[in-house]
Amino acid sequence: MLRSNQLSYITRICWPKPSSQKLYTTFGLIPFTWRHNLQMSKPTPIEPSPSNQTAQVIWSHWQSGQVLRALPETCRPLTAAQGYAAQAQLPAVSGRSVLGWKIAATSANGQAHINVGGPLAGRLLSGQVFDSGATVPSAGNRMRVAEPEFAFAMAQDLLPQSAPYTQQQVMAVVATLHPAIEVPDSRLDPFTAAGEAQLLADNACARHFVLGPAAPDLWRDLDLSTYPVHAWVDHGSTLKYTRDGTGGNVLGDPRIALTWLANQLSGLGIPLQKGQVVTTGTCMVPLELEPGDSASADYGLLGRVSMTFSF
Repeated sequence: MLRSNQLSYITRICWPKPSSQKLYTTFGLIPFTWRHNLQMSKPTPIEPSPSNQTAQVIWSHWQSGQVLRALPETCRPLTAAQGYAAQAQLPAVSGRSVLGWKIAATSANGQAHINVGGPLAGRLLSGQVFDSGATVPSAGNRMRVAEPEFAFAMAQDLLPQSAPYTQQQVMAVVATLHPAIEVPDSRLDPFTAAGEAQLLADNACARHFVLGPAAPDLWRDLDLSTYPVHAWVDHGSTLKYTRDGTGGNVLGDPRIALTWLANQLSGLGIPLQKGQVVTTGTCMVPLELEPGDSASADYGLLGRVSMTFSF
């Protein structure tokens, strides 16, 4: 391998006879005195970018179950843009693919709880998505909550563009609506004091996600802003408590939340891809869980979703 400043334009090597090596370029014979510069050299190790370093720290702590008071100062993101840049490195660092997106803090209460000024987008990674009825790992999860949500699966790509997408444009490329439950968590302790940039680097607290079956297509004619959802938590055969919510708790309407996500990704130069799922944020106060609990959410005509938090 040639160094960048050393005659990288060599096109052929002529070996007229074993004792006389002659090197030719498009400009002719290379003088003997230059030949020592053409020796092979080891590539210089490339230092990971701060974003990549951040992602490595986050992912290693996810794998070990350890928590951080804060990310190291050498790679700590200080802005939302830096947080999103670090998050974008997670698929490569983890070896996981992006199956979709989540939106955190889609209510005023949620934003106040984690001390941010607006919603946060995070990636749903392969290996962390489950079907309804699944047992979801509880080990290492410190938040211990289940969040009933409205999730949308995309029928077409939404590519980055200069003008914002309208809600009508976004909804026109939605394939299906699904009842869903997110089981979030964070590697930052306390996550409520981490701030926007570090929470974004921590994948907006994405952890596990449970996707229910597709709802009947009648959902398109419903007012999701007032649509009720009834949830409950039980342990074995014992009902622990119930809770209710509506789609209005999700930025006023899950459709509005989905449109926000499409435009957020567009602004970051990221396409929202066909087949990806977007879960739009909890539609009620999160359901507190203990290991062994089961959480269920009934969306009426739109179906049900459930999960069990493992022992």
